[in-house]
Amino acid sequence: MQLDEFDKALLRLLQQNNRLTTEQLAMQVSLSQSAVQRRLAKLREERIIEADVSIISPAAAGIGIVCIVDVILQEGNSKAIDQFKKTMQACPEVAQCYYVTGTYDFVLMVNARDMQHFDYFQKHSLMDNPYLKHFYTHVVMDKVKVGFGVEL
Repeated sequence: MQLDEFDKALLRLLQQNNRLTTEQLAMQVSLSQSAVQRRLAKLREERIIEADVSIISPAAAGIGIVCIVDVILQEGNSKAIDQFKKTMQACPEVAQCYYVTGTYDFVLMVNARDMQHFDYFQKHSLMDNPYLKHFYTHVVMDKVKVGFGVEL
């Protein structure tokens, strides 16, 4: 789907506040409400808008620490990669998992209540994983910049 300036304007507004009504969006981008509704439906259908979510405060959910974990697998074969992906998808502590190029095979964002919880996670989900060779953990000290939008 090719995005025009109206689509981009709608997406910019929604990335800032996805609770805007179609009436509010229509006024801000100079389109009719029905045109905005059609465009939003198309953007969702085409998966340009991947999700409409609320971002919850980690502290409110009992998350005390966030760790970034760099993972190196024993072997880089497709079976090991696919199995590791499946394992990480099933871990509730893993908020994000990226298969990457370079020194590491995966980079994880892990949420834990406290260090004991993270220790449990690393023992059961990482140390006991037969495909994993080594991992390095970075405990997040401060969130300097966290964004979920993309530049349009």
